[in-house]
Amino acid sequence: MSKEESKKLFIQTLGCQMNDTDSQHIIAELEKYKDYKTTDNMEDADLIIINTCSVREKPVQKLFSEIGQFNAKKKDGAKIGVCGCTASHLGKDIIKRAPYVDFVVGARNISKIKDIIDVKGAVEISIENDDSTYEFARSETSMYKTSVNISIGCDKECTYCIVPATRGDEISIPPEMIVQQIQKDVDKGAVEVMLLGQNVNSYGRRFSDKRAKTTFTKLLQEISKIEGLRRIRFTSPHPLHMDDEFIEEFSSNPKISKCIHMPLQSGSTSILKAMKRGYTKEWFLNRAEKIRRLVPNVRITTDIIVGFPGETQEDFEDTMDVIEKVKFDQIFNFKYSPRPNTAALALKDQEIDDEIAGARLIKVIDLHKEHLVEHMNSHIGKTVEILVENLKSDGEVCGFTDNWCQVFVKGSDELLGKFVKVKINDASRTALKGEVISE
Repeated sequence: MSKEESKKLFIQTLGCQMNDTDSQHIIAELEKYKDYKTTDNMEDADLIIINTCSVREKPVQKLFSEIGQFNAKKKDGAKIGVCGCTASHLGKDIIKRAPYVDFVVGARNISKIKDIIDVKGAVEISIENDDSTYEFARSETSMYKTSVNISIGCDKECTYCIVPATRGDEISIPPEMIVQQIQKDVDKGAVEVMLLGQNVNSYGRRFSDKRAKTTFTKLLQEISKIEGLRRIRFTSPHPLHMDDEFIEEFSSNPKISKCIHMPLQSGSTSILKAMKRGYTKEWFLNRAEKIRRLVPNVRITTDIIVGFPGETQEDFEDTMDVIEKVKFDQIFNFKYSPRPNTAALALKDQEIDDEIAGARLIKVIDLHKEHLVEHMNSHIGKTVEILVENLKSDGEVCGFTDNWCQVFVKGSDELLGKFVKVKINDASRTALKGEVISE
């Protein structure tokens, strides 16, 4: 079949970076084995896939709204498939509620996509499936950056989180597979890699082939040996596993990006215990203080949930205290939202009034805005290095510093993929602006 005759695939991705990588796996598998080519126009597609997320609020309503719209607008004969975390926990119910859906593939079953698309009514959602040694086809989405899953699943039991029920137990991908894949991408021009996992720094505790345990720190050291690789990013590490060895490698390894995501969730030790996070307020503050001391230019980002069942005003003030002490560079804030198949559902009688939770969220946002202004303005007059990644429509290009600040400069496509020095002359809460002073 020629390129002109290739079938067209439209895929919509919701949720986290792991979902983005799963979508790239889907695209690459269908390109390689089923001769599909992607399209940005859903109405032209022969196959429409929505890769779903269960973490955020009202994912089920959003899913059925989306697939209903797809069904109304799709061309005759086009198939619709549902993948991802919502697919994992709803399974056959998706087809019962929306019979026009042709197949359902869970987040743990992406390797089966090339076979599933031809089986009407197929549902593959087993969280026991093991893709950890499956070598996925690769789809080139950026010449400069790549992303690689280093583990699948999650062994944590956070009471608010549905992920273990949709992605199964944690299994680490063999380090040689990870290194080989990154090496292939570097050979094609990648200079930056993002390592992905639900808890990346618990890497190495369990492998499918029962090999000896290893650590995330050792994996970072092996990846760092790849010549031509300039930057290593990762998300998300878990505060519980931020031991001294890990922090010291993070601080001393020049290839590791000096931006770290530390999901706090709550600053209250009692709420952290109710969430089953495994650490205390004091532990978190100790780890953050050590990182800031060893890495003066570090950017620390976090997740915060307000209004978790049973959260008192004192608990909330503990969260505000941690925000004030750490001064996070970015906060992803949420009001608690009950999720199916989570232990926190048993705390329904302790749920916080929505108005109170909303007011607490606003206080978090307002305090963080104060810190952001301070953080971003501190860059004015300084020189930073960015990897230029995108060409904008207004004669500008943008890229990111080593510690993950977005920077805009005047420039053309000749700068794409290059590391350039930029002098910063302006700042907003979300980005920096400057001028290129050297390439």
